[in-house]
Amino acid sequence: MAELKTKATKDSVADFINKIEDETKRKDSFAIVKMMEKITKDKPKMWGTSIIGFCDVHLKYASGRELDWFKIGFSPRKQNLTLYIGLGNADSSINQLLKQLGKHKTSKGCLYVNKLEDVNIDVLKQLIEAGFTAKPFYK
Repeated sequence: MAELKTKATKDSVADFINKIEDETKRKDSFAIVKMMEKITKDKPKMWGTSIIGFCDVHLKYASGRELDWFKIGFSPRKQNLTLYIGLGNADSSINQLLKQLGKHKTSKGCLYVNKLEDVNIDVLKQLIEAGFTAKPFYK
């Protein structure tokens, strides 16, 4: 089995965010860090070169695969802000919140927004909280 390339690093989260050229994305990234810190009561950590994660976890899948990862996190990608909040593991109230969120896209575990001004911040906080407190899919 291939070794996971994305691992926790000692790199500075603030330095990483400060290098983001787009001012809106930079400000939004600091705002998301603040939201996630408040919800998780944890400090952010860089994972690889572009992911900011909170609350380290050790995942063990039914297949026997194991890896170290983070409970929730995000990445300020060029195209959008990608939030890793485990949407696929949260309860049915998530769909109601997503309808109230504003402009976004989703995948199984991720939420994609272009900029925070496109979404309802209170709803976003509720989604992050729901993802953080959802029953995990791993052991």
